Amino acid sequence: MKHTRAELRSKLQADAEVAIEELLDWVDERPAPTLTEIEDKILKLRQRLSEQMALGVIEAQEATRPVPGPTCPGCQREMHYKAMKDNTVESRVGSLPLVRGYYYCQTCREGVFPPR
Repeated sequence: MKHTRAELRSKLQADAEVAIEELLDWVDERPAPTLTEIEDKILKLRQRLSEQMALGVIEAQEATRPVPGPTCPGCQREMHYKAMKDNTVESRVGSLPLVRGYYYCQTCREGVFPPR
């Protein structure tokens, strides 16, 4: 189900607020952290928040089957929809657990898991 802009904003703001509270709690527990400790904590929070933001945007999209199916990179024929599939995608912002349509080319015996 496609989410509205307001729903997505609300989810992203809630995720950011959780990260900010975690950082503030961490600061309260460490009166004089080193620069390296600060950087490590912020990089960890940034990674988690980046994953949550990417997943929020992806989940806000309507999961639809492309008609026609995607083109096979090998033989350039239309790939056929098989089913919805759970998969964890390693993206530039981190690991993203996704549920998407899976497509398969019988000729090349190749499958794809497109983002939409």
